[in-house]
Amino acid sequence: MDRTLAGAYLTIDLGALQDNYRQLRDRAAPADCAASVKANGYGLGIERVGPALAAAGCSRFFVALPAEGITLRRLLPEAKINILAGVLPGTEAVYAEHRLDPVLNSLDDIRRWSAYAKIHGPLPALLHLDTGMTRLGMLEPDIRTLGADPSRLDGIEIEYVMSHLSCADEPDHPLNREQLEKLHRFRALLPGTLAKTPVSLANSAGIFLGPDYHFDMVRPGIALFGGNPSARAPNPMKEVVRLRARILQVQDVDSQFPVGYGATYRTEGMSRIATVSVGYADGYFRALGNKAECAINDIKIPVIGRVSMDIITIDVSKISRADCRPGDFVDLIGGAVPLDEIAARAGTIPYEILTALGHRYHRDYLEPAV
Repeated sequence: MDRTLAGAYLTIDLGALQDNYRQLRDRAAPADCAASVKANGYGLGIERVGPALAAAGCSRFFVALPAEGITLRRLLPEAKINILAGVLPGTEAVYAEHRLDPVLNSLDDIRRWSAYAKIHGPLPALLHLDTGMTRLGMLEPDIRTLGADPSRLDGIEIEYVMSHLSCADEPDHPLNREQLEKLHRFRALLPGTLAKTPVSLANSAGIFLGPDYHFDMVRPGIALFGGNPSARAPNPMKEVVRLRARILQVQDVDSQFPVGYGATYRTEGMSRIATVSVGYADGYFRALGNKAECAINDIKIPVIGRVSMDIITIDVSKISRADCRPGDFVDLIGGAVPLDEIAARAGTIPYEILTALGHRYHRDYLEPAV
């Protein structure tokens, strides 16, 4: 998007992204540190996010689907790339061609990958045990079946046994310890050949649960991009994303003026209302109407009325006229308006905010300092 034609600017700080990776890596050491870059690098552009993380020392990446893996392989010829969705039926040759290593989530995944590997040579994979998500991964009955018949893994080189925490952002949640204990118990049910296979459990929040959860590799995602890995502590991560939008118009209105669709807001006195060029078509959620705050010069101001497809309205009565003229910018995410705060006001999580960021923004990538 041409800078002069865009209604809003999205700035992505690749240096902060790298610093976040290094902080998480150092916290988890001596465990290795991979990176989750699914959903187009959490909405920030895998073409820039992937190489930046590789330059910071990351050598293994997780994506959801093989198409994402193919994109990342073109960018990072030497990286290890794991596909969380498993082996999609009929795609075995594509995985092998692009050196995409599946996360095997079921006996069916294992059957398909083993059948292909027996013909085309040993092939790597990760083995996923479901310890408490009931989402992807093998439950105890299938783990016992595999343990009783190790030949099911013929041709497969299991690089890691992994699981995934469901409540790690709540450090005191009892399921964290339950999942840890289940993982130890499930490992004991696996074939003896896997007894010394490295283990991966911790996501972003799991890294902050302590060394018991680190094992041999951690897999951060949202914390890399500036999201708070813990719901109950100050955010230790650097800000990666800043979203600013243009003011299109400023109006002085009297008391009890209706604002926006449905007249859900009426001014309470003489007010100045600014119309801003961003809306739900850009991923600024409709739920933020009459709830969110934005900022000008770090002074917070309310979003009033409903969020429209292309615009929002804000009350700039307490901002000097010189600082809120048409063409000036308002901070919507970043600075005085943290990512996690916007997510909370929308009744959602930072992941959804980032992955919903629209295509109409002009994107600026700040390169790391040399």
